[in-house]
Amino acid sequence: QVQLVESGGGLVQAGGSLRLSCVASGRTFSSYDMSWFRQALAPGKEREFVAAVSRSCGTTRYQDSVKGRFTISRDNAKNTVYLQMNSLRPEDTAVYYCAADTPGPIVSRYWGQGTQVTVSS
Repeated sequence: QVQLVESGGGLVQAGGSLRLSCVASGRTFSSYDMSWFRQALAPGKEREFVAAVSRSCGTTRYQDSVKGRFTISRDNAKNTVYLQMNSLRPEDTAVYYCAADTPGPIVSRYWGQGTQVTVSS
């Protein structure tokens, strides 16, 4: 079982920045692939992928709309994954969720409780 706790959300004006953090329980954090997802609160909006960082060599990938603005990173010594968000836009407003994928023949995905990010225009 992996427990994830996000923090760092809040209200920011368009063009501003926020840094989200996600702390994971357990002693095998370095073996997890970590990612960030988001879900806007409007009806019909599904949770969407934002960014991911691999467990092995720290390879990163991003949703096209956040490339060049968001940066995902991890600190295995602190069991923490970060999402640095710059040049925020109103359309970035959502609840942001951290996810951990455990290794093995059957991958398990664990979710945090989410942190709200609101970008005002």
